[in-house]
Amino acid sequence: MTEEDNFNTICDLTTKVMGFKTGSLKSKCRKRPLQVARSVAAYLGLKEENIHRNIVAKCLNRDRAVTYHYETSHKVNYSTCVIYRNTFNKVYKALKLLDNSKGTFLDGDFMKRHLLKNGVKENKKQQVFIKVQSGEVSCLIKTSYFDFSNQLEFIKLALRDYYHKITII
Repeated sequence: MTEEDNFNTICDLTTKVMGFKTGSLKSKCRKRPLQVARSVAAYLGLKEENIHRNIVAKCLNRDRAVTYHYETSHKVNYSTCVIYRNTFNKVYKALKLLDNSKGTFLDGDFMKRHLLKNGVKENKKQQVFIKVQSGEVSCLIKTSYFDFSNQLEFIKLALRDYYHKITII
């Protein structure tokens, strides 16, 4: 998954756990429970998943400066604000359960065979390389500009039950 997909998953998980409507973290609403959930999702994206702050800001429909605020205020909020602490604990626990339910590959060749068996096709033109990482291993998928988006969709579908990261080279 791309960093944006990972962060959108965190946002969806946060809204589901807290009982908000999907996509509500992007709204300009300043109600306290929604602000806290937005801050928790941003912190988890930045620190737990190492997602770049520009992506976090874009997905939350905010500017990058607010991500620094979310990051620096976490420690104080967690120690002094009961609402923040309870929200953080709920979302963090759900995120860890989600991460534990997904598998990782231990061998890059096995991962590539799994992808090829599940609809991903390599192209001889080799105009674009898609690097797929799962755990400590990675593999390269060679594709063309024309077939690039189709192969990305096949990769996401084949690895929906696995923790993975996709990088375009």
